[in-house]
Amino acid sequence: MMNIMKPILVSGIQPSGKLHIGNYLGALKNFVDLQNSGKYQCYFFIADLHALTENPDPKDLRRNIIDLAADFFAAGLDPKKSVIFQQSQISAHPELNWILDTIAPMGELMRMTQFKDKARLSGIKAELDKNMSDTTALKIRDEIEELQLDFTNVGLFGYPVLMAADIILYDAAFVPVGDDQDQHLELTRSLARKFNTRFGKTFIEPKGLHTPTPRVMSLKHPEKKMSKSQPEGCLFLGDEPEVIKEKLKRAVTDSGSEIKFDPANKAAISNLLQIYSGVSGKSIESLEKQFTGQTYSAFKSALGEEVANYFADFRKKKKMFGAKQKDLKAKLASGSKKANDAASKKLKAVKQNIGLTI
Repeated sequence: MMNIMKPILVSGIQPSGKLHIGNYLGALKNFVDLQNSGKYQCYFFIADLHALTENPDPKDLRRNIIDLAADFFAAGLDPKKSVIFQQSQISAHPELNWILDTIAPMGELMRMTQFKDKARLSGIKAELDKNMSDTTALKIRDEIEELQLDFTNVGLFGYPVLMAADIILYDAAFVPVGDDQDQHLELTRSLARKFNTRFGKTFIEPKGLHTPTPRVMSLKHPEKKMSKSQPEGCLFLGDEPEVIKEKLKRAVTDSGSEIKFDPANKAAISNLLQIYSGVSGKSIESLEKQFTGQTYSAFKSALGEEVANYFADFRKKKKMFGAKQKDLKAKLASGSKKANDAASKKLKAVKQNIGLTI
């Protein structure tokens, strides 16, 4: 019987600290579901080169890499079904990154929303525009931009190009992404197209697969995305049951008392409903009916039980994998070897097409 090749799917997560439920529902759970669907040949990686843009302490980075590997396996990623690897162990990633840098327009990179946000330019400029005259605001905006860019590392600016290399290096047809990554994926498609036009058909233009769960917001500030930099508003995957329940008990709610999904007017309850739906598998509509007439307190108590129970198996497996670091490292090394074999073949073709092979 003829072996039909499955389309390739690629994605990664940065090892930049403990994962929270937003990371899980927005990425890791989706990775496991996509792997188990049997529809794709999956490559999932620990994006440790990307993590360098945050200037981590070396000891913290090593610990975070191992910790994220344990998260991957505890959540259900399986090296028998997917290629699971460490990005930095594949030299083709930074090599292709440099090649793509030579065709990537600076203007497009400057327009990347995440770069502007991380460089903290957009919020400052918007405030100036509101409170100052056009001439004064323009002058100060330019000075702030120059100052901020002096302290923003080049890696943060070039991050989307490395992301493009991560993807097209493996002939990925699909990339699971959140809506905040759409701009980066479109740059990836643009660079693949530009390379193909100039040097001949080499890369696939990947398509995005949006996660079923939109971005999860902070428990304390539901207008902001959940972030590990604000731990009081985070549900971390490794939190003990009582910690989970207490955090949800203290989660902010909206005015009124109706448990209804209405992001525009009831952002806090809508966020909690999304979390409940994500871990229970129940639709938001069914949850609205289930809690009709009940108090916010009763709803948050039930949600606490649901989340704590949902991650019980994860916590148990995480401890098991965490106690076997040699095994974790061996699994990553094996996956990295498989990824390196595939990446090296593609990079060889790239070098041939652009004239580096003599």
